Amino acid sequence: MTTRSARPTRRTTRTLRVAGVGAAALLALSACSSSDTSDSPGKANASSSSPKLSGTVTVFAAASLKESFTALGEQFEKAHPGTEVTFSFGGSDSLAASITGGAPADVFAAASPKTMAIVTDKGDTATAPATFVRNQLEIATLPGNPDKISSLKDLTKSALKVVLCDKTVPCGAAAQKALEASDLKLTPVSYEQDVKSALTKVELKEADAAVVYKTDVKAAGDKVEGVEFPESSEAINDYPIALLKDADNAAAGKAFIDLVRSAEGQKVLTAAGFLQPTS
Repeated sequence: MTTRSARPTRRTTRTLRVAGVGAAALLALSACSSSDTSDSPGKANASSSSPKLSGTVTVFAAASLKESFTALGEQFEKAHPGTEVTFSFGGSDSLAASITGGAPADVFAAASPKTMAIVTDKGDTATAPATFVRNQLEIATLPGNPDKISSLKDLTKSALKVVLCDKTVPCGAAAQKALEASDLKLTPVSYEQDVKSALTKVELKEADAAVVYKTDVKAAGDKVEGVEFPESSEAINDYPIALLKDADNAAAGKAFIDLVRSAEGQKVLTAAGFLQPTS
C-alpha cells in the first residue's frame, strides 16, 4: 500500500520537470501535491473510501461461517494490500467466553443473539451488534440417505446413531427448539461442541445423521445428503456481528464488518446458503 500511495507524487514530479517550470513554482506545486495525496480519487477507490488499512485483523466467528468468511477474508486482503485477516472458528459460546476472558480479537460474529449477549453484557463490544445473516437447520445423512430419513421424527428411531450440537451452542439450542416444537425427544450418541464437529461425525460414518445448518450441508458437498424438515422454520438463528472494545486494529475491523454487510458480502453469504436478515 505504501508503494501505491507514493506513485502519484513521482508522476507529478516528472510532469513538472518536463514542463520546465521554475524552482519556486515546483516547490509550491510539490507542497500542494503532498497535501492532496491522501485525498486523491485513485487512493480513495483503492481503499474503498476507508482510511489506509494495514496490519492483522483478528476475527472470532461461529464455525458455520468458516467457508464464507474465509472467502471474504481473501477478498478483504486483495482490496487492502498490507492487511491480513486471521480467523478463530468454533462454537459461539466458547468464543464468547474467550473474548470476555481477555483473548485478543477485533471482531466477533456469533451464531445467535444469546451468545453475542455474553460479550455485550460484559461491555466488551465497541459497536452495537448488527444481524447480518440468518441460518436454518437441516438433517445431514450419509450419502444416498441409506436409512431413508425423511423427517425429524425419523431421528428418534432407536436403531439410528444421531449426533446433535451441544445445547449451549446455537445449533444445539436451535435443534432443541425444533424438537420441542414437534413434541419429540431425542437422545443422541454424542453432543458436539460446534456444528462442524457434528457434521464430521456423519462424514466419517461415525453417525447416521446429525442436525446441522443448511450452510454446512451445502459446504460438505457429496460427503453428506441433506434432508429438510418443516420444524426448522421454528428455530432460525440470527447471526450478529460487532467490533470489540479492545480491538487492536479497530479501523480494519470496522472495514471487515462493512464488507460482510455490503452487497458484495451478502452475495458470498447467500451463495453459501445463508438467509438475508429480515430488516
